[in-house]
Amino acid sequence: MERLTRLFKDCFGRDAGQVSLLPLSGSARKYYRMTGSAEPVIGCIGTNPKENKAFLTIDAKMCAEGINAPKVYGVSPDGMVYIQEDLGEGQLFELLKPSIEKGEFSEEEMGWMKATMAALPALQFKTGRDFDWSVCFPDREFNERMVNFDLNYFKYDFLKLTGIEFDEIRLQDDFDTLREDSLKDFGQTFMYRDFQARNIMIRDGKPWFIDFQGGRRGPVQYDLASFLWNAGTHFSPKVRAELENVYIDALSEFQKVDRDYFYERYRLITLVRLLQEFGAYGFRGLIERKQLFIDCIAPAQKCLGELVSQPYERYPYLTEVLRTLANDWKFA
Repeated sequence: MERLTRLFKDCFGRDAGQVSLLPLSGSARKYYRMTGSAEPVIGCIGTNPKENKAFLTIDAKMCAEGINAPKVYGVSPDGMVYIQEDLGEGQLFELLKPSIEKGEFSEEEMGWMKATMAALPALQFKTGRDFDWSVCFPDREFNERMVNFDLNYFKYDFLKLTGIEFDEIRLQDDFDTLREDSLKDFGQTFMYRDFQARNIMIRDGKPWFIDFQGGRRGPVQYDLASFLWNAGTHFSPKVRAELENVYIDALSEFQKVDRDYFYERYRLITLVRLLQEFGAYGFRGLIERKQLFIDCIAPAQKCLGELVSQPYERYPYLTEVLRTLANDWKFA
């Protein structure tokens, strides 16, 4: 905290006023709202220098490309503490929250989400253009090792905790095929990694982006799946389809889109993303007992049930296990 208040004084020439810890989520990083300057700012105390460097480098690239990301005002000499622009209280998830349960959104709420979908391709392509992927944390791209981590995250931190009986060899056979399939056909595009409503701020009606320190090179479909299949929002098929169309129209400005092929890749990548999410819900919820993640388990099962209602022919045993998880397993 002393380093943070000292950095504030270095940046603004005065002592910080009130310093308030913001609510914690899944990360070990701590964020503080700090007053004393003309406008409130956000101070961050990180735990990993490489992760901080990733955020700061990605943020600088986004700002240079005209993407709505917070301006950074100052960084400590060791890179562990920094101060960034305060984007206010308009977290998209909280703005949508009153309508999420009924699944119907106002024109204004749909407008925020459509603006987010329309902005996403520019974020992915412009940030990825001539970017130094070596700064990404924990790895430079969506690769074999990263996919293995996510699949094992699901298996060891969620599936094995459920008590569901499964044949580990048959499951691994399908994991191997899924990993191979998921790594095909993506270019120099930035994958935000955790592109969801809690990491998007609405300011003056426009989306602004935060918490992208886990970003890396990867397929564009991953971010779309992260947003539209997130358990916290659990959009209806109708809303999801409307937002998918907005995204694809915007994507067409950056590449030619074969819709059938796009949806084939999108459905495959959605499966990988949902398995990663379940790993997070298991580790943060079932193991660490964080209520935010426990609350996501039931809606995540609904998402999964919808996804595997149409079987994945190349992963038949995985489909069988996931149907059991979605339809038969109950969290006690």
